[in-house]
Amino acid sequence: MTANIMKLDNLARMCCSIRASGIAQSLRVSPVPMISVSKKYSTKSTIKSVDSNDNLEDKDIEKGKKDALKSSSVPTSRISRLFHYGSLAAGVGMNAAAKGISEVAKGNSPTWKSLILSDSNIDRITNKFSKMRGVALKIGQLLSFQDEKVLPKELYEILSRVQNSANHMPQRQLEKVMAKELGADWKSKFSKFEKVPMAAASIGQVHAAELPDGQRVVVKIQYPGVKESIDSDLNSLLMLLTASSLLPKGLFLDKTIANARTELKWECDYKREAGALQKFEALLKDDPAFEVPHVFPEYTTDSVITMTRMEGTEIMKLPKASQETKNFISENIMRLCLEEIATFKYMQTDPNWANFLYNCKTNKVELLDFGASRPFAEDFTLKYRKLLTYATLEDRRGAYEMSVQLGYLTGLESQSMKDAHVDSVLTLGEPFRGDFDKPFDFKDQTVSDRIRGNIGLMLNERLCPPPEETYSLH
Repeated sequence: MTANIMKLDNLARMCCSIRASGIAQSLRVSPVPMISVSKKYSTKSTIKSVDSNDNLEDKDIEKGKKDALKSSSVPTSRISRLFHYGSLAAGVGMNAAAKGISEVAKGNSPTWKSLILSDSNIDRITNKFSKMRGVALKIGQLLSFQDEKVLPKELYEILSRVQNSANHMPQRQLEKVMAKELGADWKSKFSKFEKVPMAAASIGQVHAAELPDGQRVVVKIQYPGVKESIDSDLNSLLMLLTASSLLPKGLFLDKTIANARTELKWECDYKREAGALQKFEALLKDDPAFEVPHVFPEYTTDSVITMTRMEGTEIMKLPKASQETKNFISENIMRLCLEEIATFKYMQTDPNWANFLYNCKTNKVELLDFGASRPFAEDFTLKYRKLLTYATLEDRRGAYEMSVQLGYLTGLESQSMKDAHVDSVLTLGEPFRGDFDKPFDFKDQTVSDRIRGNIGLMLNERLCPPPEETYSLH
């Protein structure tokens, strides 16, 4: 549930108000309580003319990205990666011990958390995660999407810093990977290929390129050894996180890790991602608000994927955009989210806002990174839609019973836990209530704060982890 708070917060930063009908008359309630998505697109939020302020220059942004990227070889063998995790644990422990002795000598009584999460250890962990990539960075990113109230402040700082801090491969390692995947003559397949990546993330890095016919593309290249080290990396990371005792029990770390294991294996299968891209391209081909990259199968393997280059700007980097533009983006992203659940039963579940671009020339939201796309069973989506509808109707009994059926609650929780959960569910339905044409003002909303007030209790008294589907859905 806390990730939903994150989504509301980020959308709230973008816009002051969102028209309820623009989010999809998708919340229209049928006689049988259920959310259904209208086939009609929002016309009121469509922009007829582009605000001149929206035509942002990306050159400085891209230059800044490249300047900030660091190059380092990816540890590829299990032994070398285990060594890095071991050295990280030893370094953090020794630093904590030294700092503890120093603090005691000064007459202070430091806590274990303050020693583990000292400034020097925060830098040590961030730098190591950035070098390791793969599991370390992905888990950091997943946990960073939790609300700030769920995690210790210092740990949240680490996780926020690693979201986009991966190092990229040095040229020799890059060329070795490309030769293995596309052949020794791989350079002949492109008329242009930028040596410095546009971006480097947890699983791979992205390079701008051009095909012989002049088409502008991007080539996403997976880091070597990441796929093969998922299980051993997760075991090492689980040991480190468990030993630190920094995470609340209500996060059900073992379940979080198990879900991460599945998603990481999905994301490391670039042919699977190519299939997801093709599926979304077909699903959204008639939607005027979205653009999905086209995959080039002849330049795609298990570890390399080539697709058309999207030319938009990350939506969180649109400070000069008009309010109309911000509302257009927000309404359509929320509409897409609901359509994925209710109509497609297939969702791109990665909540990183860097995966959403806005192209002011085409007036479209461009979608990226489909590695974590997944289907949802009919039974789950039916119950989930009912839960959302009960939230919209402020039906406490219906929301409670559906939460039990879905597996959010066992029915054996304390009354305070039940009340906190149901309160949070109903609060999240607030933006969708009332007249379809009445805007919901996010500027002065208290939805996020009210739910945050329940987080501590829910983490302490939760008896079961949420259903498997919602680890990626939320």
